[in-house]
Amino acid sequence: MTPNSAPSAPSRRSFLASTAVAAAAVAGGTPLLTACGGGQDGNKDGTTSGKDAQKILPAFVASSVVTPDLPSKNGSAAGFTRAIDLKALKTSVPKKLGGGSDLKIMSPFWGSPPAGDNAYYTAMNEAIGVKATWQNQDGNTYDEKLGAILASSDIPDVVVVPGWNLNGKIPSAINAKFADLGPYLSGDKVKAYPNLAAVPTDAWQRSIFGGRLRAIPMPASYVTNIAPFYRKDVFAKKGYTLPKSPDEFLAWAKEATDAKAKVWACDDLKWTAFNIYGVLNGSDKALWWDLRDGKLVNRIETDEYLEALEWTRKLYAAGVVHPDAKAVKGDASNRFTAGQSLVFNGDLSYWYGSTAEQRTQKTDFEMGAFDIFGPDGGDPTLWATQPAGIFTFVSKTASERQIKDFLALADFCAAPYGTKEYMLTVYGVEGTDYTVKNGLPTKTTKGTNEVNGAYDYTGDPAAYLAHPDLPEIARLQVEWQQRMGAFTKKSSFYGLTITEPNRWTNLANDFEQLEDDVVRGRKKIADVQQAVADWKSKGGDDLRAWYKKLLDDNGSAAK
Repeated sequence: MTPNSAPSAPSRRSFLASTAVAAAAVAGGTPLLTACGGGQDGNKDGTTSGKDAQKILPAFVASSVVTPDLPSKNGSAAGFTRAIDLKALKTSVPKKLGGGSDLKIMSPFWGSPPAGDNAYYTAMNEAIGVKATWQNQDGNTYDEKLGAILASSDIPDVVVVPGWNLNGKIPSAINAKFADLGPYLSGDKVKAYPNLAAVPTDAWQRSIFGGRLRAIPMPASYVTNIAPFYRKDVFAKKGYTLPKSPDEFLAWAKEATDAKAKVWACDDLKWTAFNIYGVLNGSDKALWWDLRDGKLVNRIETDEYLEALEWTRKLYAAGVVHPDAKAVKGDASNRFTAGQSLVFNGDLSYWYGSTAEQRTQKTDFEMGAFDIFGPDGGDPTLWATQPAGIFTFVSKTASERQIKDFLALADFCAAPYGTKEYMLTVYGVEGTDYTVKNGLPTKTTKGTNEVNGAYDYTGDPAAYLAHPDLPEIARLQVEWQQRMGAFTKKSSFYGLTITEPNRWTNLANDFEQLEDDVVRGRKKIADVQQAVADWKSKGGDDLRAWYKKLLDDNGSAAK
């Protein structure tokens, strides 16, 4: 599982441009088994790419409403390093596009859902021209609710589906129960919704399910979101130099660890090790595969995979990893901010969240993220993540008016930073949901409780980072992504949403636990090699042939 990558309250915008302390993260997120299909409306396994996809995808028209301070480069998010000028907000939706439809929208929610008639919901509905009613469901059990709803005949008009819930029977239900948005968005049709037209093509590619454009995606940077953070203040105080190779890191870690003082060099760094050694991306099962010398190779079959596990095992064996990490308990970010571990890897959003939290406590805390190095200390080989991870669908039973009104809603919510629409979507109603202090919008308690888990799921602009209260962090995040993006490659199934045949979907489920056992010394590298041999004989080679045919028939979407 990816460390600290699935926030417990994953607002679509919180991944990219949170202006509040980042939501607490769980210990990790289940690798996504995403979905799609090769048939037009059937439930065929597979994907749609190449020429077939070109007929479906919306045209791309970059937004010119607001210019970011740091343009996207090498797959990075764009960056805004200045506060929004509240007296000069731009307009990206010049006229109300909604036609007054009633829309029942089901989405996950973490915490206590707000009342349905709150000021934020009311203002958004009025601005867009719809009557949205939110059916918030417990995010911790959302997959169960999704399964039950999709198995019934009573489907809400609009349904949010996080990528990590795309498993079991949900993918095939998506093809059967949700509408084709292509007639409204494919090609130049999307230009009726300028903010949606500015969504990157890669994100739309991920929204093809069952051979149809069925979803509004959440665009994301494809650069790895797992950064190796270090205590910059402690490094400066101790005179430490940033390690630039695996061997240097281990030598530094032994020097920096002082168990009697309850200071360890690092937390679990398995996912950083995968990046250092160039292991294929593990966040989505389709990304586990890459075509090399005419043969599809899976990440678990590579020497790099074993080398990464062996290096991580050495860290544990040397006693430089915090003992709570070995016991898999507690929160890595808390150990980091407490100074008990000096390096940990987590979602890039921690850079803002932890810094903002510590600033309120007036500590000397300062964190940085070191650049990922290669196994020999040279340049790394990094692999792209998927460019979208949350999807919003419209029921097949929705009327044409309802579909158009939902697209009006999505277009409004996809407004860029620095616009009137953005301010309402992200901050709510001034005086109720936020106040302005020192020129910066600051959410009230009411705003914090109500302006989340709703319209932030139904539309987003291209990936961006903006922290008006800590603009230097947005700059550091974007510049790190830009540097790492320069070494990032796209594997064969990048950008595709793939349904694996049911008979193979659980084939590799035990590898994550095996990895964790190996690095903690409970299993050996030889056990991994045996598990790979078993995986191949029990269906891995057959799955390889299935993926190879998929690639031969459809081609790659990676460019």
